[in-house]
Amino acid sequence: MVFSRQLPNFSTLQLSNFPTFQLSNSPTFQLFLLTDFYVYYILHTMTTTFGSFVRAKREKLRKQDSSFSLRRVATRIGVEPSYLSKIERGDHKAYLTEEKIRLLATELGEDPDVLLALSGKISKDVQEIIRRRPELFAQLIRDLKKMPDHAVLRIAREVRDGKW
Repeated sequence: MVFSRQLPNFSTLQLSNFPTFQLSNSPTFQLFLLTDFYVYYILHTMTTTFGSFVRAKREKLRKQDSSFSLRRVATRIGVEPSYLSKIERGDHKAYLTEEKIRLLATELGEDPDVLLALSGKISKDVQEIIRRRPELFAQLIRDLKKMPDHAVLRIAREVRDGKW
């Protein structure tokens, strides 16, 4: 999936106007086999807290479908409504397991890796990939942190297109 349109200005973008994309469940997703737009999306949503992201997404869906009330979503993912409310409010004592975050992501139509990252977690399959070459991935991630977005996007395109 390639997007030829201009990337939005994220400094003025409202969360409710942002499109959502689903990618394959392949473990290579985390290894930068992403579309340009999706990489940009991840880079710029990291400043959003997990709870506020979840609440904004759920509330947006609730406007169109009452089944996305806090109570109903909490029931479908197997947590108490008060607990999901604490998470949405950013209570640092409240957290979800990877399994619950994946269920929540499916419920909200979001990529599980985005919600995991926003909650400060890394999926088990990505952890396994990193464990195979920890020094290499640690250095890669540190180097990527210093790079401007356009350079990260170029690397993602090269990896995705097999130009290495």
